[in-house]
Amino acid sequence: MFAVTLEGYGGPEVMKWAQVDDLPAPGPGEVAVDVVAAGVNRADIMQRQGLYPPPPGVSDILGLEVSGTIAAVGAGVEGWRPGDAVCALLAGGGYAERANVPATQLLPVPDGVSLTAAAALPEAAATVWSNIVMAAGLRAGQTLLIHGGGSGIGTHAIQVGRALGARVAVTAGSSFKLDRCRELGANTLINYRDGDFVRVVTEEYGGADVILDIMGAGYLPRNVEALAEGGDLTIIGLQDGAVAELNLGLMLFKRASVHVTNLRRRPEVGPGSKAEIIAELRAKLWPLIAEGAVTPVVSAEVPVVDVAEAHPLLDSGETVGKVLLTIREP
Repeated sequence: MFAVTLEGYGGPEVMKWAQVDDLPAPGPGEVAVDVVAAGVNRADIMQRQGLYPPPPGVSDILGLEVSGTIAAVGAGVEGWRPGDAVCALLAGGGYAERANVPATQLLPVPDGVSLTAAAALPEAAATVWSNIVMAAGLRAGQTLLIHGGGSGIGTHAIQVGRALGARVAVTAGSSFKLDRCRELGANTLINYRDGDFVRVVTEEYGGADVILDIMGAGYLPRNVEALAEGGDLTIIGLQDGAVAELNLGLMLFKRASVHVTNLRRRPEVGPGSKAEIIAELRAKLWPLIAEGAVTPVVSAEVPVVDVAEAHPLLDSGETVGKVLLTIREP
């Protein structure tokens, strides 16, 4: 089969679409998916740069989410059969013609979503739902602050927040991205280049009940300031550093919480697992997608043979939402 290989670590040019060994047949509890499209995520960029190795035993091929059709099912798999249209969360291996996936990490393609666009859902949906709903308990009437509102995670989180009845504030770095965030339902728009999100969120809402943060250390002190009493800060990225000082006194005063989570290294099954998250998505989020309250936001579809052009798009000022690699016709 063909897959994206790495000719060393470095810039996008190290990625090549090349022939690799065929996958083995799916093992017990697994399915083989003929991949139609794969989502591009920042974790892929970090792995390409040599900064984010896959977990032990996981394919070193990039790609954490795919859509496609089931080609074969392994022993013990129930509820799925060859030909089913699916999207899936992976720990690796998505930039390829075929991927083996634990059946517990499969989702049906939601009604009203194309097979290609469905590749934009698993990683963003699992990350957003597990953090702002399962961990932080976002509910109607609360305020959600999203950093990086124009990203794949951000555009999904805006829609989930609004669908749950929350007020949504976002930060982004351009008026173009903020305008798109408004179209998706964001109430409060903050340009992080010249705006003070702590002041804005505090003055307008008395603080944020839930903050979804991709920046990490550089934003930690201000995020704590921006929290409302009883608020939850959920950190899912470290784009602005990994080490910072936490004001425990202010946290204590606000009765606030900080969650720092990683999706890729969660266990496949059990408490806090990928299987648990996928089951929640199917039961609670997929109906919202089917009714159109939440939709995948796709900024670009790049043929996989041009994979080196896809990664730079994540940092483009013109990209809002997800970038997909298209691997075969649906």
